[in-house]
Amino acid sequence: MWGRKRDREQHRYYLLPGMGRSNRQFHRRVLHWALLTGILVSLLIGLALYYLNQLHH
Repeated sequence: MWGRKRDREQHRYYLLPGMGRSNRQFHRRVLHWALLTGILVSLLIGLALYYLNQLHH
């Protein structure tokens, strides 16, 4: 009352959709699975190409 007024708008913030902890954990889990899937698929394609190349020799 006697002091200066606090500017409440200055200290207010909003979390947009996707900024919560659970959403970050979900995206991290999806990223790990995507990387693992990409590595496995590229390994399978590489082995298939290697096997097909060995058949022609």
